[in-house]
Amino acid sequence: MPHNFRERLIRLHHCGNMSWKRIYTLLKTDPGLYSLNNCPSKNKIPQATETIADFHSHQIHENIKQYSKLGIQIITFFDSIYPSMLKEIYQPPWVLYAKGDLSLLQKQRKLAVVGSRNATVYSKEVIKAIMKELVEERVVIVSGLAKGVDTIAHMTADEHNGKTIAIIAGGFNHIYPKENLLLAETIKESHLLLSEYPPDTKPLKWHFPMRNRIISGISRGTLVVEAKRKSGSLITANLALQEGRDVFAVPGSIFSPNSYGANDLIKQGAKPVSSASDIIEEWEFYS
Repeated sequence: MPHNFRERLIRLHHCGNMSWKRIYTLLKTDPGLYSLNNCPSKNKIPQATETIADFHSHQIHENIKQYSKLGIQIITFFDSIYPSMLKEIYQPPWVLYAKGDLSLLQKQRKLAVVGSRNATVYSKEVIKAIMKELVEERVVIVSGLAKGVDTIAHMTADEHNGKTIAIIAGGFNHIYPKENLLLAETIKESHLLLSEYPPDTKPLKWHFPMRNRIISGISRGTLVVEAKRKSGSLITANLALQEGRDVFAVPGSIFSPNSYGANDLIKQGAKPVSSASDIIEEWEFYS
């Protein structure tokens, strides 16, 4: 790795209007990111003036220096600790920001649990029924800190002394939804909070579907508890299918719109789940 390359990549990641594709293009044309050291007027990269100005911003530099004091750990795509399964997905994040237990990223048994934001009593009962055995079998629960099923999954894993990873849209300074601020604190203290955005990034609408690729990407399988058709949960499940990961679904009432998505997945080949053992038996060779 070129000298100070990691530092340059992290600073680049903080620059305005910096998309995944722009970083990819820069890395292709300048693998060491040396051109970022130039002043804006000397740079030959199209539309680079704003990027270079941000790159040399004293404020950005100072913010990054403060991260370690704030308990924020940074993982780049090129670091050895970067989750290997995440490298296999479409547009894997160049940089991840983490608070909490990084060892959870290396666990083999990670299960994404997703479902409706308007969770029904059925969702709660299903998660409570299967969570105890899942965490006893060292399954790490991954979800997105959203209302509904995500919240129930994180909280139930914690209540049963299991481990959970929450992947958020936006940065750590703008936890969404606000009612999950306390839950986010619990997760960062005892589990792992993860984002692909610098801490001061406000969550935007498109951040949420982008976050789903990380939820499925770091997980060996995805469990859909309850989901309507055309929901974010089905996006996550379809991403998991595309990456060749396991997809599980909890069957639901044929009369409930909240179960249409999960029932459709089962028709398409997802494994129906009525107990934790339906998942665990698929992973007996992963410790």
